[in-house]
Amino acid sequence: MVKELIHSFIMIAAISIAFIFPKTDLVQYDLQIIATLFILLFTAKRFFTLTRVFESVIFTLVIFIIINTTGGASSPFFFLTYFLLFSISLLLEPVISIITTFTCVIFFILFLPENQGMNTMLPIFSLVFLTPFALYMGKEHVKSEILKIKNQNIKNDTFLFLSLMIKNHLKSIKSAVENFMGDHELSQIKKSANEMEKLIERFESDEETK
Repeated sequence: MVKELIHSFIMIAAISIAFIFPKTDLVQYDLQIIATLFILLFTAKRFFTLTRVFESVIFTLVIFIIINTTGGASSPFFFLTYFLLFSISLLLEPVISIITTFTCVIFFILFLPENQGMNTMLPIFSLVFLTPFALYMGKEHVKSEILKIKNQNIKNDTFLFLSLMIKNHLKSIKSAVENFMGDHELSQIKKSANEMEKLIERFESDEETK
């Protein structure tokens, strides 16, 4: 929960900056700032392992700066908001996509010029209807990641179990073969082989019940 709160505050701050930006004197350097953000992102990806929230913040800043400097809700690039919300639902926790969506809607309404018609409002409210689908996609992505990790852990456990079990019993069989002198060693070989078979069957049975 703490991580979700931190990510929420970070995304809200990024959106706030992107909406306030066109009102500052820095707006005349918008293309240079966007280029700098992309250079920062690709340079950082090359030399560091980036967190997903860092990538989300960069893309959020870039997309909303582009939209807000080209007409806001009336911008021809407004459709980029849809791609951003879907990306955030996959990169971050699913609930972050809801918070991001409602933050976008609030800021678009607050910064909407006066005397705007319903045609301008419709794209803004369409973001709300997009949220459930983005949330569903995010949850499915999380389930997929958890399942992938679980399957990898099972493979690792299987490999560890089989390698240790087979290694120990092979040593016993090898020792019995090297010192083979009669029925006692033959009995030891059979015993080790039976133990290996029982352990494998027990392991397979446990895996089926998981």
